[in-house]
Amino acid sequence: MELNHTHDVNARSWLESANAPGTDFPIQNLPFGVFRRAGISEAFRGGVAIGDQVIDLAAVAREGAVSGPAAQAVNACTGDALNDFLALGPAAWRALRHALFDLLKAGASGPGMNALRDSLVPQAETEMRVPTRVGNYTDFYTSIHHARNVGRVIRPDDPLTPNFQWIPIAYHGRASSVVVSGTPFKRPMGQAMPPGASAPIYGPCRRLDHELELGFYIGPGNNLGTPIPIAEAEDHIFGMCLLNDWSARDHQFWEMNPLGPFLGKNFCTTVSPWIVTMEALAPYRVPFAHPADEPQPLAYLTSATNSQRGGVDVQLEVLIESRQHRERAVAPDRLSATSFRHQYWTIAQMVAQHSVGGCNLQPGDLLGTGTISGPTPEQAGAMVELSLGGTRSIPLPGTGEARTFLEDGDAIILRGWCEKPGAARIGFGENRGEVLPAIGT
Repeated sequence: MELNHTHDVNARSWLESANAPGTDFPIQNLPFGVFRRAGISEAFRGGVAIGDQVIDLAAVAREGAVSGPAAQAVNACTGDALNDFLALGPAAWRALRHALFDLLKAGASGPGMNALRDSLVPQAETEMRVPTRVGNYTDFYTSIHHARNVGRVIRPDDPLTPNFQWIPIAYHGRASSVVVSGTPFKRPMGQAMPPGASAPIYGPCRRLDHELELGFYIGPGNNLGTPIPIAEAEDHIFGMCLLNDWSARDHQFWEMNPLGPFLGKNFCTTVSPWIVTMEALAPYRVPFAHPADEPQPLAYLTSATNSQRGGVDVQLEVLIESRQHRERAVAPDRLSATSFRHQYWTIAQMVAQHSVGGCNLQPGDLLGTGTISGPTPEQAGAMVELSLGGTRSIPLPGTGEARTFLEDGDAIILRGWCEKPGAARIGFGENRGEVLPAIGT
């Protein structure tokens, strides 16, 4: 995707909060979500974040603030999910984003600008929901650093599976338990095999973990039996969010012989409310390549564009806020920080692999990147890595506590942003989830 006027680092908005240093949502971003005003019985509808406000896209459509292809696109954003809008494809996405940019920029005037200004709702007064009707959720396993770290816990002598460097591995997750940031969840019950035991036990998860991931949403789908070539894959990707694929490690490791994750993963997946478009991320695309001395992708997973700019340099951090942090009004402690540029497979390769057998992806489907870990210990994206499988305590300096895995009352906060000289900062907002006690405890 080529850079255009919406990426101009010097562009400013007449909405001053969009120009504030460090804002996640400047005029160069314009991420999409679904909202309603909190405390009011009204319908959810599409919205776009700008500064500390939300553009009510139903109001923009009703007032005729945009015209031409942008009008068709905004009309698809008036319902309680963005599936119809995502199905329209890149030309429609671009038309609406550019029309909103032009109405928001400093110096804009006229009836359209006035209608957009009147549509604004403070973000602090909104309630968000998962932005699409997620028909299918697939989670990948594409960080070689995470794979090696976890592999050493399970298989110390042979941590990396033979297929990892040849295909983007994935499993089909549970779409019904995908929730929006801020939704608490109960610690799962299940079966696990304690070390040295001869029979499994049933009870609350004792090794509850987070997973730092990005999610991405499918736009136009493909027909059953028709693969998506890697060169066309990004035409099917609308944008990205922060994703936490909570994991019951004791349940997961017991059930994964011989099949993949199921109950260890199906109880909750948290997504951030805003979808940052691939167009907004264009300045932060980076080259992709496997090391020369490692297996190279097969032809169907290779394209010139993917090699030139298949990666995305998203900065990421994980914070933990325990009950003590909240009671003592102490800031959360950082657990780790890394970048998505370290991932071993790209999002285009994930889409190509997902559909190569003829699987039909659908508008609004959610795909997770898998845990994102970097090459150093402090860049690990999950507690199972940070605690070396529960053998090392992780200090929480803010309260003097320590963790090996998550305890009841703990909240995990994911944050993500893109930033570099010569480009506007693009933020993802926040992904937050809190652990509640298991049912019956």
